[in-house]
Amino acid sequence: MTNIKNIGRFCPTDENGSILNDASFEKIKPDFKGLIEEVTEYYQVHLGSDLHSIYIRGSVPRGLGINGVSDLDTIAITNKVTNEIDNGWIDKVEKELNNKFSCVNGVEFSFYHIDDIVETTTFSIIPFMVKTHSVCVFGEDLSAQLPNYKADKTLGNEHLVNLKNQIEQAKEDLDGNDDLEDILDCCSWIMKIIVRAGLALVIEKENQYTRDLFPAYKIFSAYYPEKEFEMEQALQYAINPVGNVCELIVFLDDMGNWMISESEKWLQAHNPKKVSNMELNF
Repeated sequence: MTNIKNIGRFCPTDENGSILNDASFEKIKPDFKGLIEEVTEYYQVHLGSDLHSIYIRGSVPRGLGINGVSDLDTIAITNKVTNEIDNGWIDKVEKELNNKFSCVNGVEFSFYHIDDIVETTTFSIIPFMVKTHSVCVFGEDLSAQLPNYKADKTLGNEHLVNLKNQIEQAKEDLDGNDDLEDILDCCSWIMKIIVRAGLALVIEKENQYTRDLFPAYKIFSAYYPEKEFEMEQALQYAINPVGNVCELIVFLDDMGNWMISESEKWLQAHNPKKVSNMELNF
């Protein structure tokens, strides 16, 4: 079991409050670099001329990757629309790399068409991640073409607008599920969402943002001390997922429903017209 540690930090910002990208290839620990080279080769082999660029996002390019715990999250930007790309190779390759490299908990391949990245008239999480949390390891770096982002209402909306559906989806996926690996993946996924949603509830008060779980948990707890125990449990589940379906559903019925209620209050307060018209397209 991995112990909860005070690891992570809030995103640095410039004098205007725009989030600065503190990821770089130099910060990637040596243990991860061989894996990144193989991931890059697989993308090149299977996408060929359809590949525009590759990014590594998350904790690893920020120097915060924990050996055997962190995932390697990758983004491929494509010149061809993604529904025309053959991705039948992904599952096999991910399993192969997961077995070969013990430095990560898992490898994730993902594809996004270039038009979906550079079109930023509405907020989208992937351009945000490319701009603020990623390093380009192949091809043309698009980050300079993307707008600046701040820790504001827009980010709060992103984390809260789909929270109810995500929690309900998690409960549906867990109910009656006897696939342990699938249960553990679902547990980690939904608990990360809950912890980050906790930060979103106070983002406009703090004007700070992080995707790192521990600082998100701490800043939420400062505003909601009565829910600190439950949020610490969500953090524990995210880091050390469990396979007890009943235990997880009970937690989601309790803390999950409380988070849904608080998120709906937040959305109404910050987007009263859009919430009333059900038009939350950010």
